[in-house]
Amino acid sequence: MWLIARHSNGCGSGRIPLPAPVRDALVRWYVGAGSRGDEEAGIMLVQQARIGEKWIACDCLPPGEAPPILTPAFLSEAETYYLRRLTSTNRPEHQPDCPFFRDQATNRITEVRTQESPAEPPTGYFEVLRPAPEKLAQRPEEDITDDRTRQASIPRLARLLWRLLNLSGLNRCPPLSEERPERSIGEEFKLLAIAAGKVEIAPGIELGRAFWTHAHALHSKRVYARLRELARSWPRGHAPQAFLALFAQEFRGSTIHVAGNDPVVLANRVQSPSIRGNPVKGPYLAIVVAGEYPEAHGYAPLRGYAQPIYSGNRFIPVDSEFERSVLRELIKLRASFDRIGIDLALEKPVFDTLTPIGSCRPDFILEARSRDTGEVRTIIVEAMGSTHEVYMAAKAVTHPRMEQIAPVIRVWPGDVDQRKVPDLIRKGFAIDTSL
Repeated sequence: MWLIARHSNGCGSGRIPLPAPVRDALVRWYVGAGSRGDEEAGIMLVQQARIGEKWIACDCLPPGEAPPILTPAFLSEAETYYLRRLTSTNRPEHQPDCPFFRDQATNRITEVRTQESPAEPPTGYFEVLRPAPEKLAQRPEEDITDDRTRQASIPRLARLLWRLLNLSGLNRCPPLSEERPERSIGEEFKLLAIAAGKVEIAPGIELGRAFWTHAHALHSKRVYARLRELARSWPRGHAPQAFLALFAQEFRGSTIHVAGNDPVVLANRVQSPSIRGNPVKGPYLAIVVAGEYPEAHGYAPLRGYAQPIYSGNRFIPVDSEFERSVLRELIKLRASFDRIGIDLALEKPVFDTLTPIGSCRPDFILEARSRDTGEVRTIIVEAMGSTHEVYMAAKAVTHPRMEQIAPVIRVWPGDVDQRKVPDLIRKGFAIDTSL
């Protein structure tokens, strides 16, 4: 196999032969039978081919014939690189027994995530991009590898955004007695920016120094100017990067349609829990990372994740339309609890909780505190938006774990339609339903 010039037919001089160990590792990774070392070598080779504007020619056909060609590509769902076969009527096909005769074995995030997928806080720095390796297919340091999608993987951008929401407390709804007098999108973003000052994107560099909440900073090139300034002293082993948190009503493909500004176009498709089979309407809180884009020879917005949220003045994340409708009922319920002297607060957990029998992530955790006695009671509310066999099987595993934390109340679509949610919650707290 050879590295060849992009858009060439792979014939003639100028081809760079791949060493046999590299070729063998690439094959094992491509067919999904490789070790972690094969995976790392394959990813680095494809990454470097893309940066160096090279294609890869296969050697499965007899000498003298034009070779079949594979192109380096980026799989945004898995945040990693892979090989795409160039197939058309005027291009040679691989031999049927060639490992590259079929598409690469990759696990796409939309196919492998389940309700039981663990979500853990991201470790280390608040960063997404990794510095490009200096040598072709070199084995990277442990923290620099681009992980392929594994079972139940979650985009790092998603976990970073959840980390900000958790730090800022925006995934929690306080009792009415503690509610801010006027909630606004500006206040929500202000709390998000304060949280950004508490984490680092690289040693000694706080996220707040390269964090914006309006698309104008991108369109006016202020983001790139700040990146160029910071890059002069950026710590070795870390890639310069900046982040934007944007309010959006919709996204399509690689374009985020932000409120009050021109759309933001990324180098890769936007990731989101709103996917085919689970469409979730806006609004969204989108997080975008900008950094070096070798193909453009400069900085550009590279990746984005769009998290559906409750509303523009309450950035509580939701994972489905039904979950949003349940959340609406829970927020309204605070008023009736307040009238009888009970403070009702709720939280949308964004990371898993470990119990003695395994980890789980409840849809909502509700806490009721009596202002008269100080007594506190807690329940878990599960928004049961599906009766699909896989969904129910996953819940059958996680609900016993949740019961280790607090009693579990299941809310079904019929409960919302028939306005039964208030009674269900009061029964869960053992509060007189006639109140």
